[in-house]
Amino acid sequence: MCLILFSWNPKSVNRLTVAANRDEFYLRPSKSAHFWDDNEQLLAGKDLQLNGTWLGITRSGKFAAVTNFRKPDDNQYPLSRGKLCSDFLKGDEPPATYLQALQSSSEQYAGFNLIVGDQTTLCYYSNRNEEPPKQLEAGVYGLSNHLLNTEWPKVKTGVNAFKNVISRDFEQHSTKEQALLEVLQNNLQADDALLPKTGVSAANEKMLSSLFIKSPAYGTRASTVIQMKHNGEISFLEQNYSSGGVPAEKIQHQLFC
Repeated sequence: MCLILFSWNPKSVNRLTVAANRDEFYLRPSKSAHFWDDNEQLLAGKDLQLNGTWLGITRSGKFAAVTNFRKPDDNQYPLSRGKLCSDFLKGDEPPATYLQALQSSSEQYAGFNLIVGDQTTLCYYSNRNEEPPKQLEAGVYGLSNHLLNTEWPKVKTGVNAFKNVISRDFEQHSTKEQALLEVLQNNLQADDALLPKTGVSAANEKMLSSLFIKSPAYGTRASTVIQMKHNGEISFLEQNYSSGGVPAEKIQHQLFC
């Protein structure tokens, strides 16, 4: 993922709400969200190059999502960041335990931000931050390709729009899902003066500054909206896009945990 907007409150009717965009090269092979053959509890897309995932959820209410940490790096790392999500979702460890164990091998991965959770706990960890894993308090968060809540233009814009949607009353899940999907489809680029400096070219910083990304070779491949209720109901929506941001397959599931 390259943008994750989410609200977390385990004591609320709306326990977890996620709106996220996956940005990737169009030529990198992947499979849209599905229940995995080797684990029927796991609903996630799959990177067919290295067999991990960028975001997923299980029938028991476990959730994981990862973003890259954007900084030029010529090092070769032995492990795929997609493995971070799939290993947690397939395993039995609580979120905090999983992240604590991960610290000892985190240097084997390129820069990442990882969110993992279950029905009672949501945790965050980055291997480009000196801080240990932390359990997140109730609140609204934004994550892109720097640390959690870094105030990049796309994060600030996304969080504000996300807050506006989740503060409104909707009679149906589908209406709220569509509103969150529209937040993720905002392709307005940031002003040059507000662009972060992450080591890529100014042209690429500009291209990457919108919530929804379009370019000839790279762009938003999928938008995902997840709503987890306190009663165990989980709604999952994934809108896929082909080259140039053209809407393609839409996938929807209703789960109960």
